[in-house]
Amino acid sequence: MPQKTKNTSSKAQARVRQQAEKTALVAPAYEDESAVKVVQRIFSENFAVYRNSYALAILCMIVVAATTAFSAYIIKDVVNEVFDDKKLSAAYSIAGLILVVFFIKGMASFGQEVLLKRIANNMVARYQKRAFDHLLKLGVGFFSDTRSGFLVGQINRNISGVQNMLNTIITTFARDLLTLIGLVFVMVWQDPLMSVGSLVVMPIAAYVISRYVKKVKQLSRKEVNVNARVVSNMIETAQGISVVKAFTMEEQLKNSLSKLIEKAEKQANTIALVNARTKPLTETLGGFAIAGAVAFGGWRVIALDGNPGALLSFLAAAMLAYDPARRIASFRVQFEKSLVNARMLYELLDTPPRQSDKPGAAPIKIKAGEIEFDHVSFSYDGLDTVLRDVSFTARAGEVTALVGPSGGGKSTIINTILRFHDLKDGRILVDGQNIADVQVHSLRLKMSFVSQSPVLFEGSIADNILYGRPGATMEEVVAAAKKAQAHDFILATPQGYDTPVGEMGSNLSGGQKQRLSIARAILRDAPILLLDEATSALDNESEKAVQSALEGLMKDRTTIVIAHRLTTIQNADKIIVIDKGVIREEGRHQALVKKPRGIYARLYRMGALDIDGDGEPVATATPASAGKPARATRTAKPTGKLAGKGQAAGNGKRT
Repeated sequence: MPQKTKNTSSKAQARVRQQAEKTALVAPAYEDESAVKVVQRIFSENFAVYRNSYALAILCMIVVAATTAFSAYIIKDVVNEVFDDKKLSAAYSIAGLILVVFFIKGMASFGQEVLLKRIANNMVARYQKRAFDHLLKLGVGFFSDTRSGFLVGQINRNISGVQNMLNTIITTFARDLLTLIGLVFVMVWQDPLMSVGSLVVMPIAAYVISRYVKKVKQLSRKEVNVNARVVSNMIETAQGISVVKAFTMEEQLKNSLSKLIEKAEKQANTIALVNARTKPLTETLGGFAIAGAVAFGGWRVIALDGNPGALLSFLAAAMLAYDPARRIASFRVQFEKSLVNARMLYELLDTPPRQSDKPGAAPIKIKAGEIEFDHVSFSYDGLDTVLRDVSFTARAGEVTALVGPSGGGKSTIINTILRFHDLKDGRILVDGQNIADVQVHSLRLKMSFVSQSPVLFEGSIADNILYGRPGATMEEVVAAAKKAQAHDFILATPQGYDTPVGEMGSNLSGGQKQRLSIARAILRDAPILLLDEATSALDNESEKAVQSALEGLMKDRTTIVIAHRLTTIQNADKIIVIDKGVIREEGRHQALVKKPRGIYARLYRMGALDIDGDGEPVATATPASAGKPARATRTAKPTGKLAGKGQAAGNGKRT
């Protein structure tokens, strides 16, 4: 096998292994962590917060347990004093007592349920806030490896599992166990001998149920994952509905999602089957216990002149004890399901940020804003190098344009300046300060960024502009919108600056969304400006207007721009041509275009640079016209893209 093929194969295998590690849903450290440690963590994080509420809920549960046991105990007096002795006064007093007992039990049950629901709802809210806060701390790379819809679905189900665990533990030991103890006490008090025979079935039932625990653990994790995939697919379909409609993908997506939903249904049915397998056995064992008590007790009452009231009280206690006994016996199954959720949630919450400030990192101090790349090499996956030994300087207050074929590494340069990813080789310096040594938050505060794909968030138009500089006045927001040529279309919307943008800006056109993102960058008023083909989503008229605003914004700022308009490139103080992660050429337009074999000149001659500042075709020279006067050549559809269609460069992905 040729060495090159062998290396490629090993790289592919390594990439598969690495991706599997990134997306692994079972973290060995958590899978092996004892249940006691997980429960201790849940209690340490939550019990103190809800101590008073839980105390009241437990008090209500004690009342429920006591009244349930008393309702069984009182049967003896009903039978002996009312039916045997025929005392009418006893009937009235016992009836009144029973009414009071059941009223107290109802109020206690109400209080218990309301308190536990409030605790559960607040716990879900706290964990949701905590999970979102942690997600914001994670690096961009984490979200590149994880589908957002899958993440949302998984978080929601796992948080519900955590609060279910805590409430299950509390209710099992404070309500069910106390109720069972009270009823067993009544049974023993009324007939110790029959109590021993009846309670023999409980350990048998507990043993049988425990055998299903391991199966439930495996199924629960799979259920969370497959349901998260269903949510993920639905979210992605909703977000990309225009593409779905345009490419008539409805049938394919419907079939794909149907199969996934059927898989989720099958998984849920399997879990239901495993949970239900214990029911026939426990019901049968309970039936044996009650039937045996009836037969043996009835024989003693008839043959040995036993106490019928005591027998009926015993039977009532035994039947009332069945439900709490069954819940306690199946507690382990429910507990293990919730334990799976807790472990998966903590896997996320304990995921360390891939980017964190070094100990003692100080805020960056920017005076001029000069950016220097010092022998920078970078790879997203540790295998395929995207930037190779890149060195250049973007001088303070000047415009540096990045040009070159698609996939060459232009956007990666922007991403590394913003510290979306940390370097392993080389340094990036801003005013002589290594950005790896400063607080990343302070670094980004000094930068304005406009991406190729505009991103808007939940809220109004004004809210989205204000993200550029929270606390800015409305007058400053309007001024930024005017500079971005957005003010007029904003006023034309139903509520002006208070108009909701819709999900991902769905209420606005692509050009409108881009102008709002540019207004956000203008409002930021940072000394460093990063533009990743910021006008690519605009029509010609809007592009010219926004380009004028951007040129004003670039003044006296250090600007690095991935350019596609010839005017921007021509006016840049420096042009850096990047191809396959390597700087091939560097200079100004006039010098680069004269290099006969240069990449820049070749792209220029091919018509990749075909629009001048007035929107008219630029005279281009072709090999066929060499030595002849250049003539204006109008392309069929000028795109203005430096990396034009058919450029065979890069890895096929836009970087």
